[in-house]
Amino acid sequence: MSKPVASEKSSMENTTIETLEEKLQHAMLTSDVAVLDELIADDLVWTMHTGFVGNKQYDLEAHRTGIFRFTKVEISDRQIHPYSQDCIVVTLKAELAGTLNGQAFSEPYRFTRVWLQRHNRWQIIAGHVSLL
Repeated sequence: MSKPVASEKSSMENTTIETLEEKLQHAMLTSDVAVLDELIADDLVWTMHTGFVGNKQYDLEAHRTGIFRFTKVEISDRQIHPYSQDCIVVTLKAELAGTLNGQAFSEPYRFTRVWLQRHNRWQIIAGHVSLL
């Protein structure tokens, strides 16, 4: 007996999001601004662990200029939550290390990312990160 089409589509979307999440992880670790630009929506709304609400330009500039420099991005407890055919929420824990504004850090964080599919392309539209 074959699975319903919706389940197959959901499974394909989960695989796509997993692949994009891995691409994002590598781009964060290497400050690959071109890939980050591709994965982040122009109208991103992102809430930092400090309460600061940033946008795509802030994020890209922070990587471009070295404000953010990651030496470790280890992901665990990744959960993919499909809400519709064009909206998926990802929650995960990340052990991050590196420098922020020249200050070294190594701490665990909890992320929530909202992926939205527009124009046949998945991008991060919103998210939040909390220090654990």
